[in-house]
Amino acid sequence: MTAQEYVQKYKDLAIEEMKRMGVPAAITLAQGLLETQNGNSELFKESNNHFGIKCKSTWTAETVRHDDDAPGECFRKYKSAEDSYRDHSNFLRGNDRYAFLFKLDPSDYKAWAYGLRKAGYATNPKYPQILIKNIEDNNLEQYTDEALNDVPHFDASQYTDDTKSAPTETADNNDNDSDLTQPMNLTINGSKALFVPKGTSLLAVATEHNINLEKLLTINDLSNDGLLQKGQYIFLEKKQKEGQKDFCIAQQNETLYDISQKYGVILENLYAYNNLTPNDYIVAGTKIYLKPPPVLKQVAIATNQPEDIEAKNGNQPVSSLNTITYTVHPRESLYAISKKYGVTVDDIKKWNNLKSDNLQVGQQLIISK
Repeated sequence: MTAQEYVQKYKDLAIEEMKRMGVPAAITLAQGLLETQNGNSELFKESNNHFGIKCKSTWTAETVRHDDDAPGECFRKYKSAEDSYRDHSNFLRGNDRYAFLFKLDPSDYKAWAYGLRKAGYATNPKYPQILIKNIEDNNLEQYTDEALNDVPHFDASQYTDDTKSAPTETADNNDNDSDLTQPMNLTINGSKALFVPKGTSLLAVATEHNINLEKLLTINDLSNDGLLQKGQYIFLEKKQKEGQKDFCIAQQNETLYDISQKYGVILENLYAYNNLTPNDYIVAGTKIYLKPPPVLKQVAIATNQPEDIEAKNGNQPVSSLNTITYTVHPRESLYAISKKYGVTVDDIKKWNNLKSDNLQVGQQLIISK
């Protein structure tokens, strides 16, 4: 079995489990590829164990013996792939040492990969890099995107912070106001920032950090001083023109200003990258570019019809049709592309003669006719 065949066979299970328990589909598939050797390992063939989960004291079902860190170790055995995928999600979600992972942005696969290693999922020091390579080589992030709108809510209040588990000191790992009740110095996208709780005076922030109030307001794209209406990141130096990631997915009730502060990108640039205005409302699940987006190419395609053929909508001669093509970038799915350009997945598949939802990086797609 090849990596592509493994992904096509099990991607739907990964998407279903992300919707059920919140483990990113890209991470699940990347782990499955690694642990099963693309579906070819002896342990996998004997046990349906996609994720190398060992027996532990709580496991009372069937088992197999396999040499791993030590000879003849006990591994869980499953009746089906579905059982293995469900147990993997339950294993991560139900274990306190993995709880901090569910505070991370589900689309931040690098943070998840490093987080799994720090939580002790695997002993291989290169485990994060292997997962990341699997995701990027196989464009697995598209499957995470498909489930983003249906990820279950994570109640962070029942867990304590685990600062040692965060791979980098960035805003992405501290998104919840409930986790950030005290001022917290950060570096977000290369710019110094501070998490400031609700009700804090901006004048007090400026005075404490020896910054002119007007400059502080300008840096943070604010027009009025006073007390903050909600806890948020306040930058102490100018934000960057572009984000570290190509794009993010807007969350529920998130504004473009919130995204600007969260990822450390100048607000005016985000408006330009996404062809938005301050009056536009962002729907949860919308892809927001943090860098200049891929350029759409408009191509005139000559038809084989004579020029005197009448157009259906106005009896005008037709000599050509305009079609818009798009180049698939990493971590993009048919669902995400269809949502961004207001067409259906079925239309894109029909226009491009696609037999499946799988996309390859660099693939040219017709997205409008």
